[in-house]
Amino acid sequence: MPEKILVGLVEDQYLFREGMKAILNTWPDIEVIFESPEGYSVPEKLSNAVQIPDVMLVDLSLPPNGKTEFSGLHVTQYLTEAFPQMKIIILSVHDDENFINQLIECGAHGYLVKDCNPQEVHEAIVSAYTRGTYINEKTLKAIQHNMGRKPSQKKISAELTNREEEILRLVCQQYTAEEIADQLFISVKTVNGHRNNLLLKTGSRNVTGLVLFAVRNNIITVV
Repeated sequence: MPEKILVGLVEDQYLFREGMKAILNTWPDIEVIFESPEGYSVPEKLSNAVQIPDVMLVDLSLPPNGKTEFSGLHVTQYLTEAFPQMKIIILSVHDDENFINQLIECGAHGYLVKDCNPQEVHEAIVSAYTRGTYINEKTLKAIQHNMGRKPSQKKISAELTNREEEILRLVCQQYTAEEIADQLFISVKTVNGHRNNLLLKTGSRNVTGLVLFAVRNNIITVV
C-alpha cells in the first residue's frame, strides 16, 4: 500500500464537504487531493488535475447542470468508464435498498449512509483501495433482497472449480490476496490467477461484480 491513499470528494454541501475533508486529513494514510461541489464539473476538473484520486467519495444527491440532471449515479457511470482503476464510494442520506443496489450494479465499490461512524469511512476507503470493494452488511442485504424481488432473473452460467468457489467466498468476505494465500496455504500469484479466472468466467469487471455474481448464484448469503 502507498504511503497515502489519494481521495476525492464530490459533495455539494459546503459544511459537510469541509467537515469530511478535515476528518479524512487527520488520518496519516489518507490525503484529500480533489473536491467538487457538483458532479457535472468532475470530468473537466479531472482532465486538468495533476493527480487522480485513488478513491472518490461521491454524494448521491448532486445539483443539476441547468435543466440536465447529473447525480451521483451519473458521476459513478462516468468514472467507471473514464477511470476504471478508481474506486467509488457513495455517501448518501438515503439508506433505501433500491438506491444501494442500483449504485452497486452501476459500478460503485461501496455505499455508506452519511450518519455512519467516521471510522467506517476510513475502513471503506482502505478496503476499496486494497481489496477492490467495501460491501458492508447493509449493502449485501440490499443486493440479496433485490435479487429476491426478481424471481425471473436467470443465474449466470459459469462452471467454477471448488477452489475458485472457495476463493470467491473469501473475496466476498473482503480478504486481500495475501490473506487468502495465507489461509489456503498457496502463493499470492496463484490467488491472483484464480481471481483473474473468476473475473473472466463470470464476466465481472471488478471485485464488486464478483460479489454480485456470488449473490445471484447463492454462493454467499446473508440472513
